[in-house]
Amino acid sequence: MHYLIGNLGHLFIILSVVTSAFTFFLYLRSVMSKDELTKKQWLENGRAGFYLHTLSVIGVIVCLYLIIYNHYFEYHYAYSHSSKSLPVYYMISCFWEGQEGSFLLWMFWQALLGIILMRTQKEWEAPVMSIFALVQAFLSSMILGVVIPAIEIKIGSSPFILLREAMQDPIFATNPDFIPADGHGLNPLLQNYWMVIHPPTLFLGFAATLIPFSFCLSGLYFKKYTEWIKPALPWALFGGTVLGIGILMGGYWAYETLSFGGYWNWDPVENAVYVPWLILVAAIHTMMLYKSKQRGLGITIILVVSVFLLILYSTFLTRSGILGDASVHSFTDLGLSGQLLVYLLVFCAGAILLIAVRWKQLPLKADEIETYAPEFWVFLGMAALCLMGFQVLIPTSFPVINKVLGLVGINSTLAPPADQIGFYSKLQLWFAVSVALLSGLAQFFWWGKIKKGESKKSLITTVLITLLLSVIILNLAKIYRVDFALLLVAGIFISISSGSVLINLWKRNPKISGGAITHVGVGLMLIGILFSSGYSTVVSLNNTGMLISKSASTEFNRDNLLLFINEPRTMAGYDIEFRGERVLENDKGIYLKKSEVELTDDPYKLIASTDVIRKDEKKFSAGDTLSVNPENTYYEIELRQDNKIATTLFPRIQLNPNMGMLSSPDITRGLTKDLYTHVSASTAGDQDAEPEWSEMEEQTVAAGEEFYVNDYVAVVEEVRPVQKIKGFEFSENDVAAQATIKVEGEHESFYARPIFLIRN
Repeated sequence: MHYLIGNLGHLFIILSVVTSAFTFFLYLRSVMSKDELTKKQWLENGRAGFYLHTLSVIGVIVCLYLIIYNHYFEYHYAYSHSSKSLPVYYMISCFWEGQEGSFLLWMFWQALLGIILMRTQKEWEAPVMSIFALVQAFLSSMILGVVIPAIEIKIGSSPFILLREAMQDPIFATNPDFIPADGHGLNPLLQNYWMVIHPPTLFLGFAATLIPFSFCLSGLYFKKYTEWIKPALPWALFGGTVLGIGILMGGYWAYETLSFGGYWNWDPVENAVYVPWLILVAAIHTMMLYKSKQRGLGITIILVVSVFLLILYSTFLTRSGILGDASVHSFTDLGLSGQLLVYLLVFCAGAILLIAVRWKQLPLKADEIETYAPEFWVFLGMAALCLMGFQVLIPTSFPVINKVLGLVGINSTLAPPADQIGFYSKLQLWFAVSVALLSGLAQFFWWGKIKKGESKKSLITTVLITLLLSVIILNLAKIYRVDFALLLVAGIFISISSGSVLINLWKRNPKISGGAITHVGVGLMLIGILFSSGYSTVVSLNNTGMLISKSASTEFNRDNLLLFINEPRTMAGYDIEFRGERVLENDKGIYLKKSEVELTDDPYKLIASTDVIRKDEKKFSAGDTLSVNPENTYYEIELRQDNKIATTLFPRIQLNPNMGMLSSPDITRGLTKDLYTHVSASTAGDQDAEPEWSEMEEQTVAAGEEFYVNDYVAVVEEVRPVQKIKGFEFSENDVAAQATIKVEGEHESFYARPIFLIRN
């Protein structure tokens, strides 16, 4: 039965390839037909083909998810990405952790959007859907998993390949039907709720960029050079919004999960999504400009086409393995780099050729644009956005440039910047200032608030208010850097200018105020970026006078506070104390002390050794079985102010068999600041390492008599005989006694229960 579902899934993949390719042919025949009746027949057959393709894609998804959900570890995909201990919502994340699953997600969204277009765009259906079907055919081929022996070409990588076919392990020689008891599990860094919703949102944004691209090429083919903009614009707005939200989700995942203390690290994979989004934002503005002012058709076509081609290029970057160690996000090479390159080149060549053939026929206006014309300021802003994108794209593409030059015999060693954050942020800040100032000015000109020869009172008022607010905030926040000050001024200017426009538009017609609201949001976002990134402060300065590690850098020893258990330190106005290691119970989310639980033979199960009380409420009774994730160790950090607990944080260390030791932060969020803490992996130590013992010290005490252990008061409460020791079989002449020793800690009492065994 298990093999049947894999075979069924692979059959659905073959159907998805065949139906998408055949649908492309049917819609293309409809496009090329002159006779209306014939055109309609081909069109109807194309619809049926795309519906069948959509059903086959859904069939693949259902089969793959059933394999993951039911833990069929004989399949390589399930074994590589899931495990029995994962909750259901993380099994969903397992689905798109691998390349094959992410391609499937992309195909699903494009199939769904294709059906919506089929039912809403009758005039444009045939040309648009022919492009959709061709893209789906390429994507389907990415998961085909077929090898042509005669020419030794691999087409796609199937998610239904068996483990014994993917791994050359000796165990399969002796036992071909071997099935592992458990899988590798989901990457610990992806075990976060943002990873359940961030990838689907991002891939929906990817899929939506195909729609304006398809409308644009369809318009060029049918010589409807301007008519395509109206139906394409709403989809461009939709794609820009969804892609932007997806990027923001990814940034917040990084903030919550990765320990670099920020939400954007200028990683090549982050850049590969950021650049198409910038160009898409520029394209949206030029589309709106042409719709309103009939200017900028040529640049609109170039930008709309570039967005989708950049999405394909980012796919090639992240999935071909060409980035190597340059990115923490990129997928490993599954041998699809050649196929991805063909995918990219086919659409690049086709789009560029069609634009070149039609360019001279475009109704372009060559007359001069006046400074007071709104299109002048829009074009300046779009130029800044494009330069902003290319400044990121070129260094990100250095590995690709090196490969291309190597093919023609040139040894190129271009390397991404060592300090990525400093390199990109420094220049992107100035571009952001330019875009904000130009956008703020464009708002006035666009809505006719300022015209040549008329009063500039509104603009002057906005500038004065901006300068006044900026001076006040600069002094209060003690901002002395010129670039930070300009970013603040730009953010305030676009917020106020767009806000004044918003008020006027809302009075006239709230339906046309969306652009002004968006620009207010851009201004506030720039101000937020300034204070969250530019004014993040390390407050965990090591004030102990001790080095954490002699081999570590000066910065590491300086910026990480060394904490010993139950030994308070002072930090940023807080009394901070490390209270000990904790384990997290999965069902109720209760952090447990190790003294409250006992181990079992199942590493994912613990037994409560005592009643677990929290805030005078009993959460668990002694003997209860508790569910945990054994790879996670949490560190309870208590912060106090005025002798009251301000917050308690639980950063964690994950010991992953495949990735080693990983540190994940914990955050307390406030209106004006966040407290962000993580355990430095180099200080967490090897959890299984033997500790360094002090010199043995012998003391003779009576029951009930106090004595001292490392300055702690201890007392032997009792000594009693025991008849059973876990893991040991008693013989007739064996005797054992157990002592109960109470040690008074700073916050609670601890118990040691050593056993003395006498054989024979």
